[in-house]
Amino acid sequence: MKNYPRMHVSLYVSQLEKSLDFYQKFFGQPADKVKPAYARFTLEEPSLIISFIQNPERVNAGYGHLGFEVESRDVMLEKLEEARQHNLVSLEEIGTACCYALQDKFWATDPDGHQWEVYYRHADTEFNDPRYALEDTSACCTPEMAVKPKVALAEFGEACCEPGSGCC
Repeated sequence: MKNYPRMHVSLYVSQLEKSLDFYQKFFGQPADKVKPAYARFTLEEPSLIISFIQNPERVNAGYGHLGFEVESRDVMLEKLEEARQHNLVSLEEIGTACCYALQDKFWATDPDGHQWEVYYRHADTEFNDPRYALEDTSACCTPEMAVKPKVALAEFGEACCEPGSGCC
């Protein structure tokens, strides 16, 4: 959008120093502004300004999640390896169907519970992850549903489930 050249997000955090450490590793760059109880990162790609305000009373981990879609599976795997090196990965999902798309992704959770998804979307699907039927759906981005969908995994072949992954 030409009228909106850069997105801004502001998150409340409980301990700014812990958040700075996490986000410097996650974004791969230092904050461009640090003041008492405040820090800001300006990312060029994707074009994003994200600020952090230390205010423990306003931290709300139940808001959903944030994420980055990357341009290729190779880029996702590169970002995954970088996150592994910094012990930032909280969950890996390779060949999963989430938000009605077949994806490879990983999740990182900051010190206040803000979840970040880094994913590559292979293709749209007509269903969500079969693990959605389980009670622990904290990572997948779809809200709870009263009726769980029936899933035909054969449509997506081997890429959908790995033996022992718990998704089948």
